[in-house]
Amino acid sequence: MAICYDEETLKAYMAEAVWVSPERPVLIDRFLEDAYEAEVDAVADGKRVVIGGILQHIEEAGVHSGDSACVLPPYKISRYHLQIIEEYTERIALALGVRGLINIQFAIKDDIVYVLEANPRASRTVPFISKATGVPLARIATRVMLGQSLEEIGFTRSPEVRAFFVKEAVLPFRKLPGADAILGPEMKSTGEVMGWAETFGHAFAKAEMAAGDALPLHGTVLLSVNDFDKGSVLKIARDFHRLGFRLMATRGTAEALRRVGLPVEVVNKVSEGSPHVVDAIREGRVQLILNTPLGPRAYTDGMRIRQAAVRYGVPLLTTLSAAAAAVQAIRAMRERDFTVMSLQEHYARKRSA
Repeated sequence: MAICYDEETLKAYMAEAVWVSPERPVLIDRFLEDAYEAEVDAVADGKRVVIGGILQHIEEAGVHSGDSACVLPPYKISRYHLQIIEEYTERIALALGVRGLINIQFAIKDDIVYVLEANPRASRTVPFISKATGVPLARIATRVMLGQSLEEIGFTRSPEVRAFFVKEAVLPFRKLPGADAILGPEMKSTGEVMGWAETFGHAFAKAEMAAGDALPLHGTVLLSVNDFDKGSVLKIARDFHRLGFRLMATRGTAEALRRVGLPVEVVNKVSEGSPHVVDAIREGRVQLILNTPLGPRAYTDGMRIRQAAVRYGVPLLTTLSAAAAAVQAIRAMRERDFTVMSLQEHYARKRSA
């Protein structure tokens, strides 16, 4: 899979696809830029559809759902859009005659809800939602497939979620020296972890910690973003500055930050000569990195930043939405320390409430 931004890239991809599999069709679709995704796991019995959970992806559309961090319940989707997602889920599941589980992925852009794909099967998020809600969706779906109705089973309404549950992907880059830690439409994760808490910030922080990328509470943030992200990164940089972080940036990003009055240390790209950005990472002067690649192919400077982040164990963020979530997580950790509770205790508290 690839996202093509121009005719030259499309021609190169088509030539490669035809060479790899000359007798197979190639699906070409329009890519939704700056959209965000949500996905639903539901159980249907042919007459009734019950949603087990709606997950919001933290990374923007274009990152494979298996690699994107997700949060349950959604933290930035309006009730209006949630109602549309619920309606579409019910209509699609009934129209397909589903008896069992169905997973549907949506994208939201400019107040329009798009259906990306509908899979009448179990998905990788079913175990996650079941753990978060305490409802065994696979067991319920199996009973439906064996002939019982949802009413007979007693599963007729969506489970209530009283905390935030974040699913984060575990990526293999540390075990693949030289690999580019870039996310895209092809799945690269080798596992996933869960973080949960009463607030989204704490839940995201726990998930990052479990995935081996604990977020720093202080230090220096390195910013190097593509031209399309330079306007949007300003708020994120300002938030880090207000949290007391020092800002370091490559030249183009630094100029954008200085225009709005943010203090920033300029650092050379590798191609501009030493001392450069990889030197700063190697010397331990950087505690967090935000690097947003552009297009389907990695550029040399950006790739070296991401490779250095993996090699020296510096947390790496490659989307602005993940950076915004990190800001919330760091702010939450500053305000209050973590608390620990087992899922069993959480379910017991829900039942007694």
